[in-house]
Amino acid sequence: MKRKRKATLAEPTIAEWEEKSLERFRPLLSDEEYQQLVQEMQSPLVPTFRYNPLKTTREVTLGLGKRYHWALEPISFCPTGLRVIKGENSTSVSQTLEHKMGHYYIQEAASMLPVELFEMGDETPELCLDLAASPGGKTTHLVARGGDHSLVFANDSSAGRIQALRIVLQNWGAVNTAITQFPGEKFGSWFPNTFDRVLIDAPCSMQGLRTAESHDVRPVTEKEISSLSRRQVNLLTSALQAVKPGGEVVYSTCTLVPDEDEAVIDAVLQRFGSKIEVLQTGIPAPGVLKDKDRQFDPEVAKTIRLWPNRFHTAGFFACLLRKKDDLGLASASAPSRPLERTGFSPLLTKEERALEGRLLDTYQFDLATVLERYRLVLVGYGPKVFAFPERLLDDFASLPVQSAGLLTGEETADGFVPAHEWVSRFFSGFVSNRAIVDEDQVDAWLRGENLSRTLSHAEGTYRIKIMVDPEGRFLGRGKSTDAWIKNLLPHRLV
Repeated sequence: MKRKRKATLAEPTIAEWEEKSLERFRPLLSDEEYQQLVQEMQSPLVPTFRYNPLKTTREVTLGLGKRYHWALEPISFCPTGLRVIKGENSTSVSQTLEHKMGHYYIQEAASMLPVELFEMGDETPELCLDLAASPGGKTTHLVARGGDHSLVFANDSSAGRIQALRIVLQNWGAVNTAITQFPGEKFGSWFPNTFDRVLIDAPCSMQGLRTAESHDVRPVTEKEISSLSRRQVNLLTSALQAVKPGGEVVYSTCTLVPDEDEAVIDAVLQRFGSKIEVLQTGIPAPGVLKDKDRQFDPEVAKTIRLWPNRFHTAGFFACLLRKKDDLGLASASAPSRPLERTGFSPLLTKEERALEGRLLDTYQFDLATVLERYRLVLVGYGPKVFAFPERLLDDFASLPVQSAGLLTGEETADGFVPAHEWVSRFFSGFVSNRAIVDEDQVDAWLRGENLSRTLSHAEGTYRIKIMVDPEGRFLGRGKSTDAWIKNLLPHRLV
């Protein structure tokens, strides 16, 4: 007698999961707004980006609209954020020279909200921590809002995500940063009452209701949500312990599941009471006070829940908190690895002065002023020279970091070669030894090709040239030989 085969149920399709995800939120909205949400889901998300005030200006960025056939519209809650309405024959926002050179960062509009919630200026140096930083978009936002004068720690627990974080910060041109790889839950006990601002954009189920390249719709079980919620509470607790009394913490997720949003805020309010407070932000998108059979603390209404239909964004949650008093949690010793054991060592004063003189003579670049303005220290590692944040060496010299500051350049047989990232960040200061690439050769150059030595408008005798297009835009560095201008663009940009 044959056994009957057990019937197998077909896996739900992505469309069915999307419909089920949407239905999950029906009880949190009025019938009218739920229908608005359903309708909003039929429209594709418009591309958005933040321009980089370290490298460009709003006026120059708005001029990109004419160049690439875009209509650029402001994002209400982010002064450096713009929506891109594509016109006929428009260029993709990911395929421009400006994107390649780090003049803007492509980021969904909702993800621009968390860092904008902080009360911070761009000239007063502070100490900031991004507790779950990769891929680095929000870290670049922190850097920009602090004018790159604040020391920003970008931490991520995953070794596989550190390289992406490093590249994003290099492309942005950030100098006052340090990348660490530790469990975010540890930072609070290692550095209690230390930071001025802490951001925790927590790992979440990504149920933001809008698909994107980095936020695909996927099945999520209640068990996974429960596990994520517990970790989110621990991460937020660590962030609150790490910040100074009077300092600010922003908690955010790209999910709309209350278990990972309002319930997390409610949990820390229940635990720490009057030692923390939720701050009102003025964003007209209040959090929910009830989910299923749970009632949350009335303060939770001050949180921000971005439903896609209200701001034409992906779904998002954010909350601004202030720490009023020490939390009374246990502390622990942080990992330690003295700088001298890493192979890095600060340059001697005479070595630093010599390098300053060479860059001044060769490119008219005033390195001394940059080091003083941003409080940087030159550090050698073999033939390479980095600019490290002075505060990192003063206050966190023994903390193991994955990388810090920005590569300034490297000693070679051709002399000192300034790094691509350094020139890109401080391009306007490199005024000598430039070579103009003819218009009909720019595309070939950006493909990584070498150019013939007959290149017009090449000035100076130094072999390493700063390459520009006829409009004066930075195209990278080139090495002049008898027959060619060798292309020195980093491989990742070709």
